[in-house]
This record gives sequence, structure tokens and C-alpha cells, in this order.
Amino acid sequence: MIIVFSGVDCAGKSTQIELLKKEFLSQGVTAQSLWLRGGYTPGFELLKNFLRIILGKKMIPVGRGKEKQKAMSNSFIVYLWLVIAMLDLLFLYAIIIRIKSFLGKVIICDRYLGDTYIDFSLNFPKSNFNKMWLWKLLTTTLPKPDFCFLFTLSVENSIYRSNLKNEPFPDSKEVLQQRLDMYKLSELFDADDWVEINGDDTIVLTAEIIKKKIFPMLKANNAP
Repeated sequence: MIIVFSGVDCAGKSTQIELLKKEFLSQGVTAQSLWLRGGYTPGFELLKNFLRIILGKKMIPVGRGKEKQKAMSNSFIVYLWLVIAMLDLLFLYAIIIRIKSFLGKVIICDRYLGDTYIDFSLNFPKSNFNKMWLWKLLTTTLPKPDFCFLFTLSVENSIYRSNLKNEPFPDSKEVLQQRLDMYKLSELFDADDWVEINGDDTIVLTAEIIKKKIFPMLKANNAP
């Protein structure tokens, strides 16, 4: 079983993922969560740290400062970054998730390809990444999730919660609005099988919405 949690930052995805994992565990099922935001996965972060040692921090700077902006103005660096990020996702989608799902594991995906599409669109607007053959391969090999949840949240509350969490590299108000608009308007999230979750709802109410969507089908599939 593949379950996807997508949407804006600070809308409650991580909290709901942990609650869902506990709910599965209470029913004797172990669920594993995977962080699948392109360019920010654990594997990609390890590779970036390795490259920083080899090439130096000036070539691959940390954070969102002027040094990173300068590095990302280099078309070769951007292309290399995108290729590695897509290869990393291809490995996770086409191999790891498919194998685990085939073996009957419950996989909860924290972000999915639509989130990566929005990130790439905002961070690399001139890259035409969606025309690269690797991106097309990603879209064709992407496993179809059993359940998809899209978390939205007002820009004001996103900023408020981000400040509470002391996020090290928060998006600006303008970028947050762009993200929210893209999540609401993108064709990647308008399919009938996406359930929109209002991040302003209480934790308990949101958890009930998610459980009522998932567990009746789980029980039906496990019925003798």
C-alpha cells in the first residue's frame, strides 16, 4: 500500500504521518515513511555533503544565501543538480517503493512528484526540467498511490507556524503564495483520488478524516 502526503509547509503533514504510523501499529501493521522531496532526500543530502568535501563549499554552498544564488546561476550546476535529483527519485520510485509495495509493506510518502514539480518550477524557472528525458521517465515509472492527501494552509498561518518552528530557511510570503496557488491549480493534484486537507483544522479532526479514508479499504482487503 502506498499513501502520499503532499502540500504546503507547516500544514500538519509530519504530525499526521506519525499519528497514522501509530494507528497502523495498533492494528499490527508496520508502516514506513519516506521523505521524497526531490533534491532534499537523505540520499541526496549525503551526496551534496560528499561533493562539498570534493569541490568545496563555494561550488555547493549551504542555505539560501548569495553564494548559493551565485552557484545556481551556473547553468551546468543547475543541470547537474537536476539530473542527480531525478536519478535519486527514480531509484526511490522505480525500485525502493515498488519492491516494498510488492512485498506488502505500507509505505507513507512524505511528498511526491507533484511537490518536486512545484519546487523545480519555482527554484529553476528557466531550466525546462519537465522536457528532460529523465523527468519524462520519472512520470512514466511513478507508482500509482492507493491514497493521496493534499494539505493546504493559508500563507499567514504558514508563516506563523514556520516562525514557531524556527525554520532555518523559510520561504518569503510571495513564494508561499505561489506555492499555495500551484497546489490548488496544478493538474497534478486535481484527480478524483486526491483528498484535500485543510491545515487549519484540528489535529484530531484531520486524523479522523485520514483514518476514515484508509482503514475501511484496508479491512476490506484483509477480509477472508
